Amino acid sequence: MAATRLRIFVGLLLSLGVGVLPLPTWGEELRFLGPFANNDILFWAAVAVLLAYVLFVERRPLASIGLRRLTPAGILVGLAAGIVLFVLLAIEYVVVLPALHLTIDQTSLQKILAPPLLFRLFSVARAAVSEEVLFRGYPIERLDELTGNRWFGAVVSCTIFSLAHVQYWGWGHLIVAATGGIALTLLYVWRRNLWINIIAHAFVDGVAMVVPPT
Repeated sequence: MAATRLRIFVGLLLSLGVGVLPLPTWGEELRFLGPFANNDILFWAAVAVLLAYVLFVERRPLASIGLRRLTPAGILVGLAAGIVLFVLLAIEYVVVLPALHLTIDQTSLQKILAPPLLFRLFSVARAAVSEEVLFRGYPIERLDELTGNRWFGAVVSCTIFSLAHVQYWGWGHLIVAATGGIALTLLYVWRRNLWINIIAHAFVDGVAMVVPPT
């Protein structure tokens, strides 16, 4: 039991620890390698390490962190959730943020929108997969196992997910990040299938990359 708890604590450091690392700064150091070599590659590496940890150290299936079989109905749920969340976030950008005199970091926005569309879509895939694995699936499931309270894991992971976006977008974006984090966390607690979350997350970010907020 003690060994299991220790492995879970290490896994939580591997997943949630990404949220406090200065990845934007590290990513800048890799840009000389090409369009793909920014903080995206660091997130992919973090996901690979965590998945290997689950499989070979914890010796558990990936279903234990929510990567379960996806059904056609699950795909539809993910798309529907993505549409609803996109509309909600668009309202926040257009109505709520201006009313509160808040703005997002335009420098970060310009950096993300600067590469060709193909590279931006690669970033969408990275965000959807890595953020759902690191900030949703693993911590919610393992903290539930440690505490017997799934909502404790949901609150912790959602809080770190929201705050992690501040270093990219500034404090003005916190409301949007928190709204997205809460919605995606509730979606996972409801369906317990990370692929559904990944679809919803990818839809929101993908549309934003094609029709960016102004």
